[in-house]
Order: sequence, then C-alpha cells, then structure tokens
Amino acid sequence: MWTVWFAYGAFYFCRTNISAAVPGLKESVDAGGLGLTATQVSYILGATKIAYAAGQLLNGQLSEQVSPRKLLAIGMLGTAVLNVLFGCSTALYFLIFIWACNGYSQSLGWTPCVRVLVNWFPVHRRGKVIGFIGTGYQATAVATFIVSGYAAQAFGWRGALWVPAGIMIAAAAIMLVFLREHPPHQDFVADDIKSQPVATASKNDPRNSVLENFLLTIANPSLWLLGISLGLLNACRYGFLDWGLTHLKEVQETGVGTAALKYAVLPLGAVAGSYIAGWATDRFFGSRRAPVACVLLVTLALLTLVYDSVARASVPATIVLLVCIGFCIYGPQVLLVGTAPADLARRGTSAAAAGFVNCLGYVGAASGDYFTGRALDAYGWERAIFIWAAWALGAAVASGLLWNATADRSTKQV
Repeated sequence: MWTVWFAYGAFYFCRTNISAAVPGLKESVDAGGLGLTATQVSYILGATKIAYAAGQLLNGQLSEQVSPRKLLAIGMLGTAVLNVLFGCSTALYFLIFIWACNGYSQSLGWTPCVRVLVNWFPVHRRGKVIGFIGTGYQATAVATFIVSGYAAQAFGWRGALWVPAGIMIAAAAIMLVFLREHPPHQDFVADDIKSQPVATASKNDPRNSVLENFLLTIANPSLWLLGISLGLLNACRYGFLDWGLTHLKEVQETGVGTAALKYAVLPLGAVAGSYIAGWATDRFFGSRRAPVACVLLVTLALLTLVYDSVARASVPATIVLLVCIGFCIYGPQVLLVGTAPADLARRGTSAAAAGFVNCLGYVGAASGDYFTGRALDAYGWERAIFIWAAWALGAAVASGLLWNATADRSTKQV
C-alpha cells in the first residue's frame, strides 16, 4: 500500500508541474516566454487529457494482462523523458505532440495501481485504502507546486519541466525495488464486513481476453454514470489545477513562485478530502460511494462560485477557500476514479473499469481546458470560473443517480 501511495503520487511531479509553466508560456518572447494565447495553451493542456483518456481505455485492458511493475516503470521513465523534451521545445504543434505523448505515459500509472490494490484488499476495506492512496498524489501535488513554481522562477518556465523530471527518475527506481503485485499467497481468504468467513477470493480472471474485458466494461451502465460525473468534475478540477496558479498570479499581481506557494494549500485540503471521503463511505454508508461524492460536489459548486471575488479581495481568505476547494474536489475524485469503479465492475474487470471511467473523465478534462481557454480569451476570469462551478453541479447530478449503488459482496472479486 505504501509503495503504491508513493509510486502513483510521483507521477504528479511530471503532470501538475505544467501549471507553473503556463504563465511563462503566455508571457511575451521578450520576457522569456513563448507568447501563446490562452486558447493556444488550452490546445497543449487538452492534448495531454485526450491522450490520457485513450491511454486509460487501452491500459485498463492491458493491466489485466501485463505486469503492473512493468507498466509503471515504462510510464514513469517515459514521462520524465518527455518533460525534458517539452522544456527544450518552442514550436506550438511540437509542444502539443510532446505533451500528448506525456499524457499517454501518465496513463500507465493509475490502472496498474488499481489492479495491485484489488489483489491486496477486500471490498469492505477498499474505501479507506484507496482514499489513503489518494492522499499520496495530493502530498506530491503540494511538493510539485512548490518545486516547479520556484524552479520556474529561478530558471524560467523550462525549469518547471526539468527539475521534476529528475525527481521522477529516482522515484521509478524506488518503485522497482519495493513494489509487490500481490500477496505471497494469492488465494487468501477475506472476512466480510461482519467478520464472517467467506469463500476464497477470486482475482481478475486471466482467461478473459482484452475484447471480453472491454465488452463487459462498456455494457455496464453504472460505469457510464461514473464516467460522466468524473468528466464534469475533471473539467472543474483541471480548471483549478491547470489555470488556477495563473489566475492567482494575475489577480493578486505576484510572482509565479509566490503564487505557487499560496496555491500549494489546495492539495493540503485534498489530502484530508481523499481519506475522509473514502472512510466515510465505509463507516456511514455501507460502502456506498455516491452519497458522499454528491454532497461534496454540490459544496464544490458553491465554493467555486465565490472563488474569483474572494481571490481579488483577500489573500488569507483565498488560502482558506483553496483548502476547502481541494477537500471538495478530491474527496469525490478519489471515489469516482478508483473505489467506485472497482466496486461496480463486473467480475474480473476492476482495472478495465477504472480505465474506462478515467477515460471518460479525461475527455471531460480536455473539453474543460478548451472551453476555459476560449472563455478566458473572450470574457476573462470571472465568466470562466462560473463555468467551472456549473460543471461541478452537473457532476453532482450524475453521481446522485447512483445514490444506492454498492458492490455485491457475494460475487465481487476482492
């Protein structure tokens, strides 16, 4: 569990770091930037989401067939190399291509981790465990904002790409040393929530072909609702992650390093949200994930509505609000991206289900980046942030349709 916590969290060093590079990409050439418009930046940001979505769909199937350690190693080393190449580039279309390739490399992270966790933990512990894993990439996001922000301030926008790449290479080596894909005795016996003995656990069925896993996945209506909810949430989430640091820098008229230090509190709230949301679903809702996700998404919509005005008025209030927004983003996000798909997947398709839901989620994220960029160029920050709030509310509606959905303990793989 700790190795997965660390390994998946490390991916964010070469992913969230783009937010610290965005101000430099928009700055004029005379100021050391590339002079891109917000719409052009949105093409770069959206390309990685589309590639990530496609990669989740494909790698969710591959993760049922291929060693998770191998997939993670390829993804971690690949994203490090691509970050270096991005920092060496200047042409818009080449930047789009490289960052799209980075999106695919990033997609090799989550579904192998889901497969490892499903091999190790039964349904009634999964909410707490995957919630805890969610705290890992929030802790890394805090470090990423600070490291990449000050790297960009010290070395220019390219520093935000190069410094995290070195960290990722070291993280890949650590993962290869410590990760174990399943318990020493795979056919372990689990207890259900009432501590009654149950039959030997069944892992993902290796007899299923990639096509069979895919058909089982897309024929599951619950996964479509999870994917729609995650897509709308991701549109709002990446509004804050990709554009929020630039917004704070501009409206508070501060340096990118200082803005990054303030913005790093958002993942701190997310650490609490990731764990508490998973714990609450197991403790109070009988492992039903949708009620907690729905309530937090409605709260997120309300907080987002007031964010722009608060950011312009008060630095301390902005910091408090960012902590609360982080809590309300990542509480439902960790449920929608990992716990709920693993619960509602049909037998033998947990990683495929997570990949499919995440695919839909990142289609939503790419769309969100595009419409955010267009809204910024046309109307400015206030209108763009109101759109983020509308997306959060739509996500609440979609997740609310699964209010009573839960895993079938008599048939689910653990």
